Amino acid sequence: MISVLVVDDSVVVRRLITDALSDDPGIRVVGTAPNGKVALSKIEQLRPDLVTLDIEMPIMDGLETLRAIRALYARLPVIMFSTLTAAGATATLDALSAGASDYVTKPANVGSVAESIRSVREQIIPRIHALCGGRRGALAAPVRPSIGIGPNIGPNTRTYGAGHAVAPPMAPPLARPGGTPLPGTTRPPVTAPPPAAPVRTAPRTERVEVVTIGCSTGGPDALTTVVRALPANLPVPVVVVQHMPPVFTKMFADRLDRTAALTVVEAAGDMVVRPGTVYIAPGDYHLEVHRRGTEVVTKLNTGPPENFCRPAVDVLFRSVAKTYGGATLAIILTGMGQDGKRGAEQLRGVGAEIVAQDEATSVVWGMPGAVTTAGLAHAVLPLGEIAHHLITRTAGGRGAKSMEVTR
Repeated sequence: MISVLVVDDSVVVRRLITDALSDDPGIRVVGTAPNGKVALSKIEQLRPDLVTLDIEMPIMDGLETLRAIRALYARLPVIMFSTLTAAGATATLDALSAGASDYVTKPANVGSVAESIRSVREQIIPRIHALCGGRRGALAAPVRPSIGIGPNIGPNTRTYGAGHAVAPPMAPPLARPGGTPLPGTTRPPVTAPPPAAPVRTAPRTERVEVVTIGCSTGGPDALTTVVRALPANLPVPVVVVQHMPPVFTKMFADRLDRTAALTVVEAAGDMVVRPGTVYIAPGDYHLEVHRRGTEVVTKLNTGPPENFCRPAVDVLFRSVAKTYGGATLAIILTGMGQDGKRGAEQLRGVGAEIVAQDEATSVVWGMPGAVTTAGLAHAVLPLGEIAHHLITRTAGGRGAKSMEVTR
């Protein structure tokens, strides 16, 4: 049973979240709090596995509360409640940067309480299971950092609840885990079983003309770690799907552009794809790339969601496979669900190279785990090694020695 503490200054919202979670037999709301000050005392008392946290509250707001939680409970998963507005997106990205595990958006323009409950339920239950369901019970073991990750765990740090569910914030982070499938996902995420023992093969040497990346829960932080380590003269373009709603993707791209050497933009239709630029799919639009004469251009569409997501990684990966074929380096970063697996199958079929983030450095090893356990990943690397591999391969080098995963 996953225990949850609900923190919100609104009695109505606290009741709404509690009612939304009551339908899941594996989740139990163990307490509520009207502000951060009360929440901190209840965390100590109730030892929940996860906290839902509103951003705007009196006495002690969500961001202040989150920072206090991270100082005391480095691995306690925290899901923020946000609004689908520019102000809400800004506050949410600040919260992700401060160490929030994920976020959900508050219902807007819904016709009834029942519809509001349904909206919250469909967003939050899969996230709770993804962050807590597969790793509960390991409370006190410290996070083992990989290259490029520097957790700040001091002598006063305590770990409660789902101990291994979330690593402490990276330093310096731009964004903490967030951006998950759009509202409407009702099925719990698939937790991939442990991969078979890897078999080392010869390093790949094929030329790379494009890098494509797919990510979800934990993706903003992981993507930031990778992109900020890349040089301004990267000789290939990077096309990305990060599960995020509208407004959020634009603000995330702008933030990353301000701190990265590369140019980072939210993709629009008919943009010429150029080296040294990162194109992030806009919320609620699928992103594809197509050839137009001697150029490659972006295309956006509002086709049906795939894997309950729009944008979907599978849609981007299919178009990259068709446009670039084997001259592709595909990277699957942390995220819940299996989005990217079918697209990786097509990429693998045309000779592209596929790299998955390893389980130890993933917030949720759903997407990279699905690709890895299906035997599609040529290499499974810690987050801190992915940028180096990308730089080496796009420069024409052999990169890290691949690890072919057997089924």
